[in-house]
Amino acid sequence: MTPDEVIRQHCERGAFEEAFNAIVRQYSERLFWHIRPLVDTHEDADDLMQDIFIKIWAALPTFRWESQLFTWLYRIATNEALNALRRKKVRAVLQFRSLSSARDIADDDPYFDGNAAQNRLLKALRTLPSRQRAVFTMRYFEDLKYEEIAPILGTSVGSLKSSYHVAAEKLKTLLSGDL
Repeated sequence: MTPDEVIRQHCERGAFEEAFNAIVRQYSERLFWHIRPLVDTHEDADDLMQDIFIKIWAALPTFRWESQLFTWLYRIATNEALNALRRKKVRAVLQFRSLSSARDIADDDPYFDGNAAQNRLLKALRTLPSRQRAVFTMRYFEDLKYEEIAPILGTSVGSLKSSYHVAAEKLKTLLSGDL
């Protein structure tokens, strides 16, 4: 029996706490590394994970199993990450400061342990609009198929391909020069 089948059985029995604990064990790391490239720092990702799991806990009793559990969880995580980016952008505007100063914080992230090329890629990735960043991250880093990403982001495969292509071209341009 797969972990998702076990989780479904817990839900069908009304054992939502057991189901939730199984979701946390099975998907925490995967969800964290899904949202980490979308936000500026490791701490932002940790905070966001708490919000994501609160949403999952609240919505779990109403999940109808019409889609795969993975798709549902990734959609919640992606939407929360995109909402957090929008809130950050609004706060920056209200405080009359640019987002580039917030992005520079990532350069000082003590948890980043990558080489210079990875650092340049992540820095360039942060300059993309949040939707393009999400598409690129899921396709390039997580190797998800467009057909898997479409229900997560609620858009068509064609739109995803276009977003990915535009994001890749922007990244090529950014990475060809100095950041």
